[in-house]
Amino acid sequence: MSLPSDFLWGFATASYQIEGAAEADGRGPSIWDTFCAIPGKIADGSSGAVACDSYNRTKEDIDLLKSLGATAYRFSLSWSRIIPLGGRNDPINQKGLDHYAKFVDDLLEAGIEPFITLFHWDLPDGLDKRYGGLLNREEFPLDFENYARVVFKAIPKCKHWITFNEPWCSSILGYNTGFFAPGHTSDRSRSAVGDSTREPWIAGHNILVAHGRAVKAYRDDFKPQSDGGEIGITLNGDATYPWDPEDPADVEACDRKIEFAISWFADPIYFGHYPESMLKQLGDRLPTFTPEEVALVKGSNDFYGMNHYTANYIKHKTGPPPEDDFLGNLETLFYNKAGDCIGPETQSFWLRPHAQGFRDLLGWLSKRYGYPKLYVTENGTSLKGENDMPLDKIVEDDFRVKYFNDYVNAMAKASSEDGVNVKGYLAWSLMDNFEWAEGYETRFGVTYVDYEHDQKRHPKKSAKSLKPLFDSLIKKD
Repeated sequence: MSLPSDFLWGFATASYQIEGAAEADGRGPSIWDTFCAIPGKIADGSSGAVACDSYNRTKEDIDLLKSLGATAYRFSLSWSRIIPLGGRNDPINQKGLDHYAKFVDDLLEAGIEPFITLFHWDLPDGLDKRYGGLLNREEFPLDFENYARVVFKAIPKCKHWITFNEPWCSSILGYNTGFFAPGHTSDRSRSAVGDSTREPWIAGHNILVAHGRAVKAYRDDFKPQSDGGEIGITLNGDATYPWDPEDPADVEACDRKIEFAISWFADPIYFGHYPESMLKQLGDRLPTFTPEEVALVKGSNDFYGMNHYTANYIKHKTGPPPEDDFLGNLETLFYNKAGDCIGPETQSFWLRPHAQGFRDLLGWLSKRYGYPKLYVTENGTSLKGENDMPLDKIVEDDFRVKYFNDYVNAMAKASSEDGVNVKGYLAWSLMDNFEWAEGYETRFGVTYVDYEHDQKRHPKKSAKSLKPLFDSLIKKD
């Protein structure tokens, strides 16, 4: 059981979750700044205004990465720090651009390979107000392409680019349930605007086209000079098992759940069209690709970025699905018909560890998409009650150590026994941070951040567990 000799490993973060410095050096507001200001949207009433203060602590973060032995670091850029108003005719903020260019230089000097995500949910608020942001099929892809070009030109030393992080979350949580910015939903008790039956599918479509435009720009004008540069998208999804393995409808629903979560975006990229199961359920609510859009989107992945955390038992539903259904007319459960539990509780209501599911999903995706080069761009866990423990208990996070050990070993088996072409693993997350709608109550970091005492970092046991783990699994040349 082993991983390839050129395997990269490290940690992942996102700009709005760690940077803070929300108004420093010309940064404009993002939809998350606006969303956090609405009472009741964030569990503890907090925001990313200060977060981990990483904007001012890049040296400290790089020293932390070095001390843990990481060979790669995935982080995202704040679009509104680079183009405060967001648009292709709006001014560029050179200070923001210079900050990220220097950060990449410093990472490389430390021997750490940067993976840059262009969009991790924090759309410039100016674009949302100007034309509806992700819902605008004409303007959004052009503005995203322009932003991507500005960054590609300014940071030529980065070899690994991710266009969008988890477009499922931007689309469903932003435009169906309304739990994430900009908070659109048909539920009028939660939002004055939104159509949960149509808007998420429009947003998802426009993200795919914007992704395609950015990839074409990179391949045409930047990749030839990049000495091996690559670009892809990161998609999220859970492993699935039938609630009743004897029921063919439950078995079928397992694939449908993955199709509604992952293949919604991956099928157009690899095959040029949406999954049949989605077309069947959604009909004309799913936008149709024009021939020009197909040409942009199909084949637009140099690698597959995979975010994965958990697994579910899947039970099919009978009868027509409600119009706002986004799962595929099914239930996701933690117990199966026999009463087996999928995994232990965590602080996150949606997350139960089940490492075999990771291996199984790696195999499922590889088979469906022709065994592409694959990076695991996020994987990790919260711990039940961690935020309420004393520091000496928090840093002894044996639950997280076991999670990483089990999941990384499952990935190594997928690599050495199942033919999965996995080339990197980026644990979520380098440090505790602003956990979106859950605020600071949920911690995913391998490093404890003491928000009350100057954002001081304290590496946990899990932080130090990954280097020996990868050293034991990566083949030596």
